[in-house]
Amino acid sequence: MDLSNFTTLQNLEAAFGGESMANRKYLFFADVARKLGFTDLAKLFRETAEQETEHAFAHFELLHPELVVKDAAALTDEQKREIVSRCLSLAIEGETYEYTTMYPEFAAAAQSDRDHPAAEEFLKQAQESSEHANIFRDAAHRFGLLKFIENYHADRYAEALEVLNGGQPVTRVAGTDPSTRKWICKLCSMIYDPVAGDPDSGIAPGTPFEDIPDDWYCPICGATKKTFKPLEEKIAA
Repeated sequence: MDLSNFTTLQNLEAAFGGESMANRKYLFFADVARKLGFTDLAKLFRETAEQETEHAFAHFELLHPELVVKDAAALTDEQKREIVSRCLSLAIEGETYEYTTMYPEFAAAAQSDRDHPAAEEFLKQAQESSEHANIFRDAAHRFGLLKFIENYHADRYAEALEVLNGGQPVTRVAGTDPSTRKWICKLCSMIYDPVAGDPDSGIAPGTPFEDIPDDWYCPICGATKKTFKPLEEKIAA
């Protein structure tokens, strides 16, 4: 769908927001009805909430056609990672907006109105949104690292296949320059590149593996620094 039409875009976003809010509102009503003993009404509210969810999903698919999965089996691993990475990016964007802008502004307005319970609730939600954003960033970081791991595995399998078909084994050696020598986790194959560092873990780009603090751990599997060994790379022809 062409979303260059700004009015249609705004209407879709408003419709998605309305259907999403209706879903949560009806689930709240269902909980109230259940507590009061009106089980039939509670069921009605829950069923309607599910229908509102389907409406919201339909609107969101129009807003983000890049996330629509029609046949997962037809997608490559790289395409699957791209879709999930996009989901994580949108999640980070939303949570970051909430804790940096939306909730702080709401809290300030509530304090100005002397509505202290609302202000407290907004500040609490801002903190939770910050935590959520950090969780999503960590997940996105892991997906980025997994891309290099899968490439490494694919290369090794390709080499093994070539040897199986009569080719010559590839010569691999570990680098000797600490500033560029990569290290690999023996448990999960996460590769530490000193040129890139691990900024999400507080390791600045350009940090040799030897200079990483001993309490640093693998961002993929949590293994200790001692679990890593120098990565043997193919010798350039």
